[in-house]
Order: sequence, then structure tokens, then C-alpha cells
Amino acid sequence: MTWTVELTNKAKKQTDKLPKAVRDSLMLLMYEITASGPVRGNWSNYSKLSSTEHHCHLKKGKPTYVAVWREDKGRVRFVEVTYVGTHEKAPY
Repeated sequence: MTWTVELTNKAKKQTDKLPKAVRDSLMLLMYEITASGPVRGNWSNYSKLSSTEHHCHLKKGKPTYVAVWREDKGRVRFVEVTYVGTHEKAPY
């Protein structure tokens, strides 16, 4: 069974400002979450921030770009990407 993955409105706006290579990495991450679920141990610097929040690096270097997503326990197999951008401004 597949997962539903959506971007918050804030994350959609952030995505528009990303370099193309980082946007492509985000799309690949979202595809993998859709196919295999929110735990993505195969991504660089992946970690679980809480029981429902996760993060990983989309691009290393300067600046480092990260994605943060959360599982919605109120909905079945639903994940929402809440932040995409530089590591310095990440909400964790």
C-alpha cells in the first residue's frame, strides 16, 4: 500500500526558491516516501526527530539543504513535508 505525500503551503513556497538539483532531490525523496513510507534510512543524515517527525539532507556542502516531514497519525498513511530549505533555518 502506498503513502500519500503532500507539501504544506509554506513548503510549496520554499520549494519554488530551491536550486533545480535540490528540487529534484526533494521529488525523489517524496517518491520514495510514497513507495516505502516515511522512514528513509538510505538518505544522508536521516534522523527521526520525534515519534512522528523526520528529517534528512537533500544536499551537503554550503549551504546544506534539508527536508523535514511528519506523519499524520489522524490519517492513514499520510505524510506532510513541512520544511524544505537551508539547514540554518530548519525548525529543529
